[in-house]
Amino acid sequence: MDMRSAAVNVLWGAASAPSWERYRRALRAPAAAQERLLLSCLHRNFDTSVGREHGFNSIRSVAEYQARVPPVSYDAIAPLVHRAARGEARVLTRSRVERLVPTSGSTAAAKLVPFTAELRGEFTTAIDAWLTDLFMNRPTLVGGPAYWSISPAASTGSALDGSAVPVGFDSDSRYLGGARQALARIILAVPDEVAQLRDVEAFRYVTALFLVRARDLRLMSVWHPSFLEGLLDCIDTHRDRLIHDIDRGSISPPAPVTVATEVHARLAPLLAPDPARAAELRKAGDHALDIWPHLSLISCWADGPARAPAAVLARRCEGIALQPKGLLATEAVVTIPFDGRHPLAIHSHFFEFVEPDGRVKLAHELQRGMEYTLLLTTGGGLYRYKLCDRVLVDDFVHRTPSLRFLGRDDRVSDLFGEKLSDGFVAGVLEQLFTAAPPRFAMLAPDRNAAGIAYTLFVASDGPTEPDLATRLERALRLNPQYAWCVDLGQLGPARVARVGSGAMSAFIGACVAGGQRLGDVKPVSLSTATGWRDRLPQLEVEAM
Repeated sequence: MDMRSAAVNVLWGAASAPSWERYRRALRAPAAAQERLLLSCLHRNFDTSVGREHGFNSIRSVAEYQARVPPVSYDAIAPLVHRAARGEARVLTRSRVERLVPTSGSTAAAKLVPFTAELRGEFTTAIDAWLTDLFMNRPTLVGGPAYWSISPAASTGSALDGSAVPVGFDSDSRYLGGARQALARIILAVPDEVAQLRDVEAFRYVTALFLVRARDLRLMSVWHPSFLEGLLDCIDTHRDRLIHDIDRGSISPPAPVTVATEVHARLAPLLAPDPARAAELRKAGDHALDIWPHLSLISCWADGPARAPAAVLARRCEGIALQPKGLLATEAVVTIPFDGRHPLAIHSHFFEFVEPDGRVKLAHELQRGMEYTLLLTTGGGLYRYKLCDRVLVDDFVHRTPSLRFLGRDDRVSDLFGEKLSDGFVAGVLEQLFTAAPPRFAMLAPDRNAAGIAYTLFVASDGPTEPDLATRLERALRLNPQYAWCVDLGQLGPARVARVGSGAMSAFIGACVAGGQRLGDVKPVSLSTATGWRDRLPQLEVEAM
């Protein structure tokens, strides 16, 4: 047992227990919990641009709130976010916007989600309930460190002209802040400094090095399961080198990978020689439990498009429990793994649910087996915000619905977390073909022997431009999630496939064969389906 980590975990568990208890009580009375949370949020923010516009100071019920405030998309509130980003006070919230957290947009490359102290508190409240439930049901987790995946500096954000607010986080523990951030830094097997590595291969190798050193590792929490697959592959490929570095207390990734000097200087003191661990690893097998004998839980996405990769990871890590993470977005925590299900985070944010026919329901009004899309109200200044995630009610915990993520309600291709949307891709294609629009152009994920890459199927009367694939990849990488997936190797760089003049007819025929009415078939900029190279009259493929 790692006594230092165990002591910190016990301290964290004790600090989190009150939130866990409040959540348990709220599960039995979701209507009261949600209304109380909403009215408190409106009261705090009545003296803001949004609050004054909608009369927050005189709203006394959920019904009044719904009558006065219309549902909004990010595009509608982007001007307000930009005003707050440039230093204007009390635009969306009374609290200062501390950070702008990037995530993929629908018609823009990236949305910038305002992050405030209140939103941090809402995240912390949900995480506290989750961790306490974990510790109570799996007490062995208390005995050692954990790994929570972090993103390298290259993917943390994009700039906003004139912004007085920092964009992105330099470590994921900043979502917690305060004492919990300090506690997290102690128990995490991989230090925050690793996030400063901009080279993805260096980031992956150094992450693997710290993980393999951590014999008492108990918990791994990642986003997409393929992220952890990549780390396990790195460990398999560079096992001897990793053991050598552990033995010597060094960092020597394989050429041509290099670790930036300034980051190496911060990491080197954390890597004392450990000959005993190196000797143990030389005798260990290749399974995760051979490397980490006390690892008992992997938390990752396992719903929607991540279901199949999660199953692959579960088979690879047989003997280690895999817990579906539930629905956690940049904007909010939607569900919490709790009591074996994924109930709504009703003591963190205010939620509304839109039925397929457009009627809006509250949490306590949902029905088992029904599908809904989400509206959010959060302490970050989102009011009736369209999250566009579609969920299914699969159970209840007391009177609170347990939800399963199905996918995006708008057209979004999201195999590994890249979140490419039809609106964004349409803008990319418009930029690529300003002079002469092609007869047919559609981006779609395409699988070959090397893996999956987004391919632009294009039919034009003349030859395609020689650098089209390069410009396509450059434009797609303005989406930070897409760039991150390519850098990790989950996706290959974009390709261009020239197709014949009958491409549109073939596309329409495929849609009709799939059940669409002929009159309903419309050209799209983005298809979420694979296999188009076998259905379109193909001429040639240009890789980057």
